Amino acid sequence: MALYINHPGVHATIQDLGRIGAQKYGVVVGGAMDQVALRIGNLLVGNDEHEAGIEIMFYGTSVTFLKDHVISITGADLQPLLDGSPIDMWKPLYVAKGSHLTFKGNAHGCFAYIAVAGGFDIPVELGSKSTYTRARIGGIEGRPLRKGDVLSIRQLNEWQEERMSTVMGTHYDSLWFVNIRDVYGTLHKPVIHVLRGSEYDYFSETSIDAFTSSTYTRSMEADRMGYTFSGPLLEKNNHLELLSEGVTYGTIQVPSSGKPIVLMADRQTTGGYPKIGQVISADLPKLAQLHGGSDVTFSFVTIAEAERELFKVEKYIQELAIGIDLKMGTL
Repeated sequence: MALYINHPGVHATIQDLGRIGAQKYGVVVGGAMDQVALRIGNLLVGNDEHEAGIEIMFYGTSVTFLKDHVISITGADLQPLLDGSPIDMWKPLYVAKGSHLTFKGNAHGCFAYIAVAGGFDIPVELGSKSTYTRARIGGIEGRPLRKGDVLSIRQLNEWQEERMSTVMGTHYDSLWFVNIRDVYGTLHKPVIHVLRGSEYDYFSETSIDAFTSSTYTRSMEADRMGYTFSGPLLEKNNHLELLSEGVTYGTIQVPSSGKPIVLMADRQTTGGYPKIGQVISADLPKLAQLHGGSDVTFSFVTIAEAERELFKVEKYIQELAIGIDLKMGTL
């Protein structure tokens, strides 16, 4: 036993990178809304980047550490406080036994992540520790965290035992940090890049022009399954009925209302609404961190451009992993 939940806040769950490979059986992928933030958080504390962390939504989450630990906090700036004092994000942090970590509220973004060196000792279900509340699988009994939950931490791995444990309680948290702008760029009226969807040609020229030239606002109709956007309504020229087909994170569906809905981490496995576009993988973190009322613009790109942007993200993460390992090797 190593971490006690004093208060879960608005919504806190255990999430990793999702149940890959089970969608063909009707099981959603799920996983962290902002996977890049979780991956980086794990790297900062020496975990495998696929390890599970605590995903925190908005504000109010409070935990107490029952042992000394090294943690990281990444993702949205939910104003974390350690024993009442502000602490830095996007870097390793030493927390002493008895320390209280709380999240005051969202300065920007929606989802923050706590990664703990060693990782949480959570059962794996269908290849993942992620919580999917609708099916009540994963995490802690398939539900959000609640007051009184106690989470256990696994043993440190060899890398952590040899290097990280030697600096517990020292100036470990000053060894390295990540610049948030390197991850998100700007979160103020971001441009969300999309590929053409399989029903792109169903939409009128006027609608396509409006989609790419107008400002859309993330409405309050949003959860881990999907974000609805308000703006010019998108009209179709082709009103043929569609067979349901596979969808993924970032698929932009347009129901009869004409309002685009972007599918998120807990999206369904198939969908039958026309798809005007697909948000590129590199922009999913920015998309996830949009809070209600955020303005965005959409811009179509080619597959080659989408691949280049994803390559930049993966290159940054791999260079960070190499840099951390080399830095620790000099201690």
